[in-house]
Amino acid sequence: MRITVFTPTYNRGYIIENLYRSLQRQSYMDFEWIVIDDGSTDDTEKLFQEFLIEDNEFSIIYHRIENGGKHRAINRGLKLAKGELFFIVDSDDYLTDDALAVIDQMEKSIPRSERHSFAGVCGQKGYPNQKEVGHSFEGETLDITMLDRGKYGISGDKSEVFYTEVLREYPFPEFEGERFITECVVWDRIAFDGLKLRFFNQIIYICDYLPDGLTAHSHELFFQNPKGYGLYLYQSDVFGKVRGVEKWNQYFSYYNQFRHKLKFSEIAKNLHMNVVVLYFRILGMKVFYKLYDCR
Repeated sequence: MRITVFTPTYNRGYIIENLYRSLQRQSYMDFEWIVIDDGSTDDTEKLFQEFLIEDNEFSIIYHRIENGGKHRAINRGLKLAKGELFFIVDSDDYLTDDALAVIDQMEKSIPRSERHSFAGVCGQKGYPNQKEVGHSFEGETLDITMLDRGKYGISGDKSEVFYTEVLREYPFPEFEGERFITECVVWDRIAFDGLKLRFFNQIIYICDYLPDGLTAHSHELFFQNPKGYGLYLYQSDVFGKVRGVEKWNQYFSYYNQFRHKLKFSEIAKNLHMNVVVLYFRILGMKVFYKLYDCR
């Protein structure tokens, strides 16, 4: 199997057929579609019973599990995947008709002698009007890590396609009682270890950020999942994604958000920081803001 298209879904029975039909239109058919239903309460299961009996050139693997969040669904999907490449496509999005063919071609353009230094390939996302999401780089391809995106003016969501064997080495952390952790936690770990993606300037993935999607609620999801959020902030610091005042401000904001909900020691633990060090950093930010307000 060349490609595993993986879709985590939750109560998206009203729209997931768009993705299904786009998979039927693919010009490249050496793929499987794995769907992890994260405890949907709508008609998603019934819909897939209908999909499964249709005559398709690709296999569909549908599993329904207890609601645990997208990151747990990805970990589950990786255990089932047979594809060499693992392509996460959300249930409210769909693919261009040549998306999988382009992915196959781009991955094959990486010299075999260099593949050990790559985590996969990465295309562009676009809106239904074909306008690109965020900004890209100049040229056709660019070989960089995810942590290098800012140096080349790359912003916004992109279409990452990873080698399945690589993602299996970087499972998503799972914290008891928490149902969200940003994908950046894993993508950044892969990048920090030096593995690159071959970025290419072609839209292969169509998205329309819906009001019920994770992106629209990302801010509140961070604060509903303090351990996962704290890990993300810690990694952003260690990996050099944030520096100076911005870094301290993130820690200060985290402290202010959770100081009435968690013990100070718990806050420090979530941020992977010594209690004394965190205390003086918070104190320093309070002094900084007091002096700033006095100007």
